[in-house]
Parts: sequence; C-alpha cells; structure tokens
Amino acid sequence: MKKRTNTYLLLMVIVLLSVQTKAQSSLTTSQLNGTKINTITTAVPFLLISPDSRAGGMGECGVASSPDVNSMHWNAAKYAFADKKVGIGVSYTPWLRQLVPDINLAYLAGYSKLDKNSAIAGSLRYFSLGSITFTDIVGNTIGNYRPNEFALDAAYSRKLGENFSAAMAVRFIHSNLTNGVTLANGSSTHAGNAAAVDISAFYTNKKIELSGNKSELSFGLNISNIGQKISYTNNASTKSKDFIPINMKLGSSLKINLDDYNTFTIVADLNKLLVPTPPVYLIDAAGKNVLDKNGDKVIDKGKDPHRSVPEGILGSFSDAPGGAKEELKEIIYQVGMEYWYDKQFAVRVGYFHEDRTKGNRQFFTLGAGVKYNVFGLDFAYLIPTQQRNPLQNTLRFTLTFDFDAFSKQNEAPKE
Repeated sequence: MKKRTNTYLLLMVIVLLSVQTKAQSSLTTSQLNGTKINTITTAVPFLLISPDSRAGGMGECGVASSPDVNSMHWNAAKYAFADKKVGIGVSYTPWLRQLVPDINLAYLAGYSKLDKNSAIAGSLRYFSLGSITFTDIVGNTIGNYRPNEFALDAAYSRKLGENFSAAMAVRFIHSNLTNGVTLANGSSTHAGNAAAVDISAFYTNKKIELSGNKSELSFGLNISNIGQKISYTNNASTKSKDFIPINMKLGSSLKINLDDYNTFTIVADLNKLLVPTPPVYLIDAAGKNVLDKNGDKVIDKGKDPHRSVPEGILGSFSDAPGGAKEELKEIIYQVGMEYWYDKQFAVRVGYFHEDRTKGNRQFFTLGAGVKYNVFGLDFAYLIPTQQRNPLQNTLRFTLTFDFDAFSKQNEAPKE
C-alpha cells in the first residue's frame, strides 16, 4: 500500500510537469454551490508551510508576535529585539501522516545577537516526500527514489530606532521531484533551483498601559520569497516556468502583562500571495478553449499570467477575473491567542480562514509549551472545520535551546 500510494504521488508530479507545470497559468474551475473555484497555485509550496509549533498553535500567526528563534520564517526583523544573545530551534512536522508515514518537514533555525541593535540568523528547511517506486509502462519496478526539497536562508536584522527594526533575508531553494525522469512527451526533467529574498519590518512599543497593566503593542510586515521563477524541464520558454510563492504577511499583536506571573497575547495576521491569479479562458459552444493564431488560449476575464516577477507582484492586486470582490477573497485571515504562566507554561489557540474558492483551508489550532532551564518544548495540533488537511490528527513539535541560560548555569558562583 505504501508503494502504491507513493506511486500515485509521483504520478501527480509527472502530470503537472507533463503540461510544463502550468498550474499557475491554467484555471482549474469547478462549481461549489454555484461559486467558481479559482485557486492560486505556485511551485515549491513547502515554503509556506508553518515550520514551528508555537505559531502553529496560534492559527499560524507569527509576523508580529514576540521574537523567538523561529522568526526567520515569519519576520526576520524581530531578531533585532530578541532578549537572548543566541538561540537554536529544531522543529518536526509530519505531513499526510494518515496516508503515508515518511513525508515530513524538518526545520532548523538559529540566531546570534551581534550587539544590542543587530542580529544575524539562519535556517534550513527540508521537505522529504518519502520513498517512491518508479515503474515502467507495464508496471515493472525500475528503481526507488526519495524526492525532496530544501531551502537555505540567511538574514541580517537591525534596529533603526528605539521601536523599529528592519531585515533582509536571502534564500536558496532546491526542489528535486523527479530524479531526472523523462516525460511521456520526450522532455527531460531536472531539479529546480531558485534564489529569493525577504524584506521585513517590525515595530514594537513596550510602554503601553491598559487598565493599569503594562502592555506591548507590535506590528509586523514581511514580503517573502521575492525571487526568480523556477522550472523543472529543459524547455527555456517563459511559459514553462512557474512563480515561487511570493507572499505578503501583515499583522499585529497585543501582549498584556496581567501580573508578575501571568501574560496574555492576542495576535492577528493577514496573508496574500503576490503572484498572478489564473484567468478565465474563453470557451466555445462545444466546451473547448478558443485558441488564437499562435495556439494560445484566449482570455475571457482576467490577465495573462505569463508575466515577469515584478509585473506579477504589482499586478496581483488587480488581476483577479472576478474583480475587487475576488481580490478580497485572496486574503487569508488568521487570529491566535497565547497565555503564559510564570514564563514556564504556555497554552495557545488559533483559527485560520481561507475562502472556499481559494483553497478552503479553514481550521482551529491548539498548542502548548513548556520551558525548563535551557530547554523549551512546544506542541501544536490542528482541527479542520471544512476539507481534510494534511496536518489533521498530527502532533507537531519544536525543541528550542536557550544558550544564555546554559551559560549562566555554568558560571562559577561568586564568592
């Protein structure tokens, strides 16, 4: 069963590649209670998977939450406000656990404060698609392969004022899905590579009082994965290349210190992909696409998705075939809450909402955390409310290391 299921996964990849990975430029529309589904898809979507359990327990909010070791994915600008000098975190996320046991996302992140105003950070994200059995046209086994993808990041974060910081991160992306297999149309395949950058900003004010309680108000912005298109075939045509998931995160958080032992935080994020929305193509009376003189499908509504990266980013705010109403549906809404007792025990809850015409990911999240001396351990659990989710019935965890506490622990007692 494992080999059969994994073979199906490979076939899905091959089908995508056999049409030159045009998922970004073709419209997969169907009817959902009279509403057209127009989902935006990109290459290397693993870059958008929430890698750590703290944010995973808060509805996947993280762009404006308090700084932690995993801020690279959410907002690298937060590192400049980190209250520890050095931190390292390791996260593990099983994927599609109900179908196969060997697909997972592993995440390693760390940072170091250079001084009180700046920090450097790095991370490695590795997505394994398990073991896949290759067969020929009659079903004979011709080998086994373990497709995988990874992203390697580095960032520099600096305070630009008492309450404001900015950061830039660079990213190398490698996606090897087919092991160079030749497609049915004779095209050869190869691993896809791309380079990208993140630009982020963070504002926090710790001098706010609410009903006599010391509070912190923060805002964050992160435009991530700004980079070149990616291709898996030797076809040099622009139409054979896909956008990577260029994404904008915007959010805020409010942390209230109830007393010396209890803190409560509310977070909210907005997310939007900055890539072209698939258009609606003109259909003739026979239900077939109308083609122009070059053999390309004629667009009925929307804009041509085969654009440059800058044009794709700028046009992503006005290219939906359904107009402004559809553009608003492309925004993902997330909220979360976090409660800490004595800075040692945490409980989290959150909600994630994506419009049903844009993917229909809607789910609640639960989370918990504990800190003991130099170690911290966080857990997250997801409960879908609409369609099935690759993370449902799955426990994610993150292990963090506090090197400041470790150093203090090893300091010789003063006489």
